[in-house]
Amino acid sequence: TVPADVLVLLLWAPWRGLLGAPLAELSGDQDFQLFLHKNLEFTRKIKGDAAALQRVMCATFQLCKEEELMLVRRDLGIAQAPLERCHGRAFQAEGCFSQIREGLRAYHGSLAAVLELLPEHASLVETLQLDAANLSSNIQQQMEDLGLATVTYPPEGRSPLPAFSSHFHHQVGSFIILANFQRFLETAYRALRHLAHL
Repeated sequence: TVPADVLVLLLWAPWRGLLGAPLAELSGDQDFQLFLHKNLEFTRKIKGDAAALQRVMCATFQLCKEEELMLVRRDLGIAQAPLERCHGRAFQAEGCFSQIREGLRAYHGSLAAVLELLPEHASLVETLQLDAANLSSNIQQQMEDLGLATVTYPPEGRSPLPAFSSHFHHQVGSFIILANFQRFLETAYRALRHLAHL
């Protein structure tokens, strides 16, 4: 959990130095800071649930280490949702928010593969899907409130869900989807934290 004093800083901190984003006029905007604060916590919660599902995959199928699956990963060709607009010098608020929103929608769909594989853990998977949809909606609403352009990035020519040729590939594919989702959420979390940074 985040210490109370850090949450207060996140909530009230005037943020500045945002590279590439015409949002300087929002410095100190309490509604925007509240949005960031709530959705940082929400992103952390979703990340925790994705990690819990990865532990289920480890316990159920002995799929625990991504580095051991690199050859199969290449064969499956499961793409990571892009977030280059949320990184370093390329950071651009409208683009970053749009990519987070689009990525959450993609993972909402991809998690169907995990649901098929782990029907006995349907409630956890469905919660993860619902939370991904809700976070995407939160970001969409905030972009509209801020008057930011919503950019839709076209898919990069790949279906988010490959046709798995075997049950083992379905297991590995689901593990990789969860691992990708974890990395995606970590980048999204850092981007939101950057916006709230002192």
